[in-house]
Amino acid sequence: MTLTQLEIFSLVAELQGFTSAANRLGISQSAVSHAIKSLEQELGVELIRRHQSQVELSDIGQQLLLRARAMLGLANTLQQEAADARGMRRGTLRIGSFGPTASMKLLPGILQTYRAAHPGIEVHIDEGPDRQVLQWLDERRIDVGFVVLPQERFDTFALMEDQMVALLPVNHALAHRQSVSLGELCHDPFILTEAGSSELVSRLFSMARLTPNIRYRCSQLLSTLATVARGDALTVVAEASLPQPGDGRYVQRPLSPRVTRQVGLAVLDRRQSSPAALAFIELATKGTYSGAVSASISE
Repeated sequence: MTLTQLEIFSLVAELQGFTSAANRLGISQSAVSHAIKSLEQELGVELIRRHQSQVELSDIGQQLLLRARAMLGLANTLQQEAADARGMRRGTLRIGSFGPTASMKLLPGILQTYRAAHPGIEVHIDEGPDRQVLQWLDERRIDVGFVVLPQERFDTFALMEDQMVALLPVNHALAHRQSVSLGELCHDPFILTEAGSSELVSRLFSMARLTPNIRYRCSQLLSTLATVARGDALTVVAEASLPQPGDGRYVQRPLSPRVTRQVGLAVLDRRQSSPAALAFIELATKGTYSGAVSASISE
């Protein structure tokens, strides 16, 4: 068993295809097939079921994929620590990001300063909903991820705090209020946005034993804002995710009682994190990067 075989196995699972994995690695499809077949023969189990052009992991394949990614992660850490001893001139950093707050307000400035300090580190970024970033951390597909805190099963590092706000059409009956309660938001059509803190919004209503009248599920914040601006629905979003200046067709109002949100970085285990990941965390938590946002964004 080699690290190359494990890397090919992990990539075939991620891309769900031999051809896609071969293209990504710059090798032939037959080489990918041979690596998987050799790994299966050595382990004595079927890892991948082939269905014409599609592939599917077997039950044991899904189980062993987590082990393979853990081994690849440790191998990457080993390489990173060796690179660190040489001045961290080379290496790879995989970052998971979610929503406008992380991807547009936090990440760009951190990344600009990080790349200037460590030009030899190759950075890969995956963006998805907040729950997807947590899954990527569990699967070791990323080294560090932006998350909504708290996250008890990870090692986390707080970066900023803002608040959740109701977003209302400017002519809505609640728009003149200084603040609104979750209960008051349950009577109109509601948008649940997958961009950013969707899990937090769902949890807020669930803990209050309230059920919003969800008529829209949007994957992009821009779609959510446009729907509210048209007067079709209302929603709850994180204040820091909103563009500045805002659109005059909607207004934001804090929730009553006030609901804060913390955003930070998370790693699966700080003790096993690579020097590249630790350097990224140190830079982000010190707030010395280009365009650093305030640690607390208030109303």
